Amino acid sequence: MPNAAVVKGENVNLKVVVETNAYSINIPDDVSEQGESFFAKMDEDMAKGWQMDRQWIESPTIQQRCQIAASRIADALESNNETLAYLMAGYILKHMPSVNEVHIDTEGEMLETRFINK
Repeated sequence: MPNAAVVKGENVNLKVVVETNAYSINIPDDVSEQGESFFAKMDEDMAKGWQMDRQWIESPTIQQRCQIAASRIADALESNNETLAYLMAGYILKHMPSVNEVHIDTEGEMLETRFINK
């Protein structure tokens, strides 16, 4: 995984920690605004249940949905997909606005991903 920060825009900042790497994702204003339909589709998909590593979660809670989004941030950072990283960070902050830091579990336990509030 690259050891560089994803920084763009000047709005809301989310610190993401993956293994020993820390990233700062500045979420552009338009991600929150233009991501609404994308976020709604994510919620619709997750409402049907979601495989979180070894466990099937019938109806993911807000925290579990944000853990799913955090896992996708790790994937996005690994593949240098800034757009996906912004969207997933925007999703987390939409549903958990007091979060300013995410520690993503990469050991196969998505439910161990932790959120730190401001």
